[in-house]
Amino acid sequence: MARWLLKTEPSSYSWEQMENDRAIRWTGIGNNWALKFLRQCQPGDEAFFYHTGSDRCVRGIVTVESESYPHWQAGCDCGVEKEDRLAVVDVAHKAALREPVTLAQVKSQTEFAEFHLVKFGRLSVMPVSDEHWERVIELGGGLA
Repeated sequence: MARWLLKTEPSSYSWEQMENDRAIRWTGIGNNWALKFLRQCQPGDEAFFYHTGSDRCVRGIVTVESESYPHWQAGCDCGVEKEDRLAVVDVAHKAALREPVTLAQVKSQTEFAEFHLVKFGRLSVMPVSDEHWERVIELGGGLA
């Protein structure tokens, strides 16, 4: 099982909406490197749900429910008909962190120096090592 971090702008789609919806299609990824990571997602993988913008924090965990597939098969309106380059995955709510883990908290910890979130801040899909995964959950006070 691999672990990931998925970013979203809370004004577009928030953790509160995820808790309500329970399952969604993760869309809107356009960066080639992020798409490469998204295509590596497999059912059963877990991902941190991260708010960008002014929040900048990990809020919870989702599970990947599907392999990636072309956005046009999902009926996404991404502006380009049958654009094979763009992909989506289905994800489901798993658990909230007891407390959000902010980007400032992560950056203040030396063990995160090589974490993609610190090194490549604009990347919207990224892998998370087991060590970083466990440490983020610890910083968040565990799962609610």
